[in-house]
Amino acid sequence: MKGFQQILCQVKPGIPKRHLLLVATAVWMVAGGFLLYRGIGLFPDVNFMALKITLAILSGVIFFHLLFLRVSIRHVTRIRSLDILCPCIFSFFNWKSYCLMICMIASGILVRRSGWFGLQWVALFYLTMATPLLLSSVRFFRAWMKYREIAPIPDETPGLSSEKPDC
Repeated sequence: MKGFQQILCQVKPGIPKRHLLLVATAVWMVAGGFLLYRGIGLFPDVNFMALKITLAILSGVIFFHLLFLRVSIRHVTRIRSLDILCPCIFSFFNWKSYCLMICMIASGILVRRSGWFGLQWVALFYLTMATPLLLSSVRFFRAWMKYREIAPIPDETPGLSSEKPDC
């Protein structure tokens, strides 16, 4: 079993924790950008488009403050507190968040393809969801910019190095 774990450690795509925050920024920004693009593209008409987009963005900001702010803070805190210097590139989410993301993507596709709601309502929903995703990506980016590794205390013994292991 130890041989298998060593092989896994060698092939694991590990990156420094600070850059894991940048990966999270990119993933949340791509998801939010995709929903923004799809939402604007789904508007069937341009009547009151500015008002609808404004209301969707305001709703998204409220949703960000009610839910996504806590979620993004929790993810940043979890990433910063990881014991591993170079965690796997996919560890910017925990398993529960990956399952939630899959359910949200599936429900978005189901709602759009089912025809239960008109395209205008789906477009507003996409724009509303794009806003907290994009704001969360900004939050992850700020955490990446502010991240400072705690420098190890240099060893006074000559000849010993306090270098960090490679990823």
